[in-house]
Amino acid sequence: MFCVIEVFLYFFTFSSDFCVPQIKCLHLHLHHSLNINSLLCVIAECVAKTGMIMILLVGEVTSKATVDLQAVVRNTIRDIGYDDSSKGFDYKTCNVLLTLEPQIDEEDIDAGDQGLMFGYATDETEECMPLTLLLAHKLNYRTRELSQSGECPWILPDAKSQVTVEYRDNHGAMEPLRVHTVVISVQHSEDIVLEDIRLQLMEKVVKVVPPQYLDQGTIYHLLPSEKFLWGGPRGDAGLTGRKIIVDTYGGWGGHGGGAFSGKDYSKVDRSGAYAARWVAKSLVKAGLCRRVLVQVRLNIEI
Repeated sequence: MFCVIEVFLYFFTFSSDFCVPQIKCLHLHLHHSLNINSLLCVIAECVAKTGMIMILLVGEVTSKATVDLQAVVRNTIRDIGYDDSSKGFDYKTCNVLLTLEPQIDEEDIDAGDQGLMFGYATDETEECMPLTLLLAHKLNYRTRELSQSGECPWILPDAKSQVTVEYRDNHGAMEPLRVHTVVISVQHSEDIVLEDIRLQLMEKVVKVVPPQYLDQGTIYHLLPSEKFLWGGPRGDAGLTGRKIIVDTYGGWGGHGGGAFSGKDYSKVDRSGAYAARWVAKSLVKAGLCRRVLVQVRLNIEI
């Protein structure tokens, strides 16, 4: 008697890179923290680009809280790291345009929209998130940490990372075997040479990848463009909703198409996706499954 065992190997890649939604999220959180005993509705959008060097915050807000939005925007830009015009953007001198109005008053506090949401969870990491996404985020966080601590002052605010992992499909569960490729690009000052950039990225950033996933065959592309002087709003326009996959599962599972940033709980794009994720993670943590995708459909007044 013969037993045939099929082994399926997959390569999956995820790339992490985004900044602009932080402004809208901080705006929303401040309204939540200050808006006591009142109905809060916040749906806001944000766009950033140089040229005129402006940030435009638009949307609908119903809140009893008083929030200094100019300060929120400028402080967020500063905290991201754009504190000098030499970096291509400066929180002190950029134009901030605000156009917010009260949201349409509705009696019911039900789901204010209809849509399709997904929640995904996997047992490949403690956080029940895909390893590709987790590692890419950790690489970006590490570059920010090195920049803000002053350990690597040549690192400027913009950074991108990409991780490809080789997986084995074990009856539907995805088991990471090794990291196949690591790509890191960081905006940098002009006073450092390429060799030093690559050496420091390898020694100080790549180390966040658990060593058991790295081997002699792992490929490293560290600043493959060889130069990255202009980034952030000067390099590319930033707009709400352009990074919806970065906000979720990095291409794993599914996505209903709606962005999260700047929306309160009345928008099911966000609250429905959060609820679906909670269900998915609970199923995995309870040991009922190793990997799961939860799909939710919500409709107004149904």
